[in-house]
Amino acid sequence: MEKEDKIIVYHDPSEYIRNLQQLLVSDKKRIGFLFGAGTSMVTNPKTNDSYVPAISKMTSQIIENISEKKYNDAIAEIKVEIENEGKTFTIETLLSKLELKQQVVGCGMINGLNKENYASLINEIKTRIHTIVSVHKQIDCEKLIHTTFAEWIQKADRKTAVEVFTTNYDYLFEVAFEHKALPYYDGFTGAYEPFFDGQSVDDMSFLLKQTKLWKIHGSLGWHYDKERGRVLRRDPDNNDILIYPSTLKYDQSRKQPYTALGDRLSNFIKQDDTILIVCGYSFGDEHINERINTALSMNPLGQVYVLLYDTILEKQEDNTYKKVGNSFNEDCALAKMAMSNSKLSVLSGRSAVIGGVYGKWKLKREPDKEDTINVNFYYDEDAYSNNEDAISSDSERKEILQGWSGEGELIITDFSKFVAFLKNMIITNGKPQS
Repeated sequence: MEKEDKIIVYHDPSEYIRNLQQLLVSDKKRIGFLFGAGTSMVTNPKTNDSYVPAISKMTSQIIENISEKKYNDAIAEIKVEIENEGKTFTIETLLSKLELKQQVVGCGMINGLNKENYASLINEIKTRIHTIVSVHKQIDCEKLIHTTFAEWIQKADRKTAVEVFTTNYDYLFEVAFEHKALPYYDGFTGAYEPFFDGQSVDDMSFLLKQTKLWKIHGSLGWHYDKERGRVLRRDPDNNDILIYPSTLKYDQSRKQPYTALGDRLSNFIKQDDTILIVCGYSFGDEHINERINTALSMNPLGQVYVLLYDTILEKQEDNTYKKVGNSFNEDCALAKMAMSNSKLSVLSGRSAVIGGVYGKWKLKREPDKEDTINVNFYYDEDAYSNNEDAISSDSERKEILQGWSGEGELIITDFSKFVAFLKNMIITNGKPQS
């Protein structure tokens, strides 16, 4: 008995990207973006390295530079604790643990550290984070991809303002917006000592046209004023408070900054005709994931598009990186989350979950010369190969051996490529910008 071909579902990227383009140009839709750490990893042309490293690399850099043995021993023990709880060991989960232990250690010792040791270690880690994310003074604004994103917002003619949510602490979006003289509101009001106004985050009626920038994990320059119970914005220094979900010790009301900004994300998704586009965020924060899922369940017309950069890179002997595959598949948690919610679409490099169905990317027809120009902004077709191992089924064999398979990689999962895709949609004198 011959072995049956495995049934493979295919999604045509041209159909879904065309739909996404139509949503982005529609002035009736409320457009929002959720940007994670991946959007700060764009390349600095001066150093040929990322402006801000990924959270895993940042964690390694910080831990490797802590020299005192007692701190290293304590961190090793806490790492085991975090992983035993089913969480990922990152600089955020480490700080949360350290701050909790500092609160309960009293006059005793935990993990070989006393109260003063915890305070010192926490301060050292926060200082190192501050140094790593303080990249705003070395930025060439004209070459910064965030500046092109600001230009797209500026030129898009919309009835409602674009809302940008980001988990990043750095100033890359602020620098870009201000370089392009793009007015934006971030929840702070005032001139001498701007303070966070939680009520204004709920009511956007007085700023309908102004772009919103919500730093949902806090930011450089945020300071907590204990006497007045407020978060203030000042010049960034080593006393900055970067807001961590489990360590927020502000006013106990519902309007504490982290909660207010999280509520804004939920309320945005709940609005009619809402589109949220996610990029650079790997769905590693359960509190954010839960808000997205819950809000979508309450809005029959809401849609979330996740552009998931899932390329697996392997370091070579010459310190370069080689692509060895893609991590997204139908068995991973995010795929299962999307398969159970048809309003959540995940578009990864080689595959996608759309309408609750997992499938691989494959063009239905070969683009003509004119179509190819547009397709190249979001899709990289596979080169012709007569390798038998590359053929998935007998039904594909004929067209592959003829030189075209339609399979390829979606490239707009990369933030830089996504912004170039947006820029191509800007109409100048009747023609898209190149």
